[in-house]
Amino acid sequence: MTAVDPDDDTDLVLYARVPDDGEGKRLDAVCAQLFADYSRSRLQAFIEAGRLQVDGEVVTRCRSAVRAGAQLRLLAEEIEQELRLEPQDLPIDVVHADRDLAVIDKPAGLTVHPGAGQRDGTLQNALLHHFPQTATLPRAGIVHRLDKDTSGLMVVALNLKAHAHLVAALQAREIRREYEALVQGELISGATIDLPIGRHPRDRLRMAVVEHGGRDAVTHYRIGERFTLFTRLDVRLETGRTHQIRVHLAHLRHPIVGDPLYGGPLRCGGLPIELREALQGMRRQALHARELALAHPRSGEQVSWHRPAPADMQRLYALLRRHAPHGGQ
Repeated sequence: MTAVDPDDDTDLVLYARVPDDGEGKRLDAVCAQLFADYSRSRLQAFIEAGRLQVDGEVVTRCRSAVRAGAQLRLLAEEIEQELRLEPQDLPIDVVHADRDLAVIDKPAGLTVHPGAGQRDGTLQNALLHHFPQTATLPRAGIVHRLDKDTSGLMVVALNLKAHAHLVAALQAREIRREYEALVQGELISGATIDLPIGRHPRDRLRMAVVEHGGRDAVTHYRIGERFTLFTRLDVRLETGRTHQIRVHLAHLRHPIVGDPLYGGPLRCGGLPIELREALQGMRRQALHARELALAHPRSGEQVSWHRPAPADMQRLYALLRRHAPHGGQ
């Protein structure tokens, strides 16, 4: 039997006892039986993130054998209720569409799917209007997300076969996702950040690099353009954890300009007032998903799409180039 802790209003704390027939079975298999509201893959992610306790001890190996009578405590995320989600005629920039998939250039400020406190006005509502066939798919065909204030390219499945293909490709790290970010500080060279990410130990709205219980997270970056006190980076995701690029770059002490969660105070002393005001006026993280490349689910052919950064980021680049020692390079 599963019980819920009613005092936790951010996540759900679920309790269950391993039944007699669970003796010796894999932990993730038993959890799938006891916490049936969640998919097995979602439960595996919870386990690997250190969100499950067995008899008071955190267990992060999905293959661990359990004993009958063991007490499970799961810190789970609330399941979004998608019933009766209404299509809405919201403008979206469709870069490409065919029988199997659509590629959307999402603007900053558009939430991808409904959640706590926002039931409409999202990309998911728009997809249900522009592509009614997505009503039969999980989350209207959305297979990966961008943060509300990150702009750029997203791929959306338009049928079940394409959905399964794209989800599998993401899990196998076969979809190439490239971003550009304007960060604080003058970096010298590119590198790979291979540091696990998990929930911040004190602030549930934030993620953080954590030593124990985090999920593997790999971010590659190289220098795109150098400016005075700032750098434009070309970034490639190998994994896709929540806020991954933002967390990794902030951990290096090169946070993304305009990032409200991870940015910290803007260091721009000594710059011309026009440039300082523009940098301080950036009200969202200067992060743009500019390129997608994948094997098409029907033909297997490699296809790719590219969209330049939007006007707010381009304006910052232009001002920074004007005041860079060599015009940016």
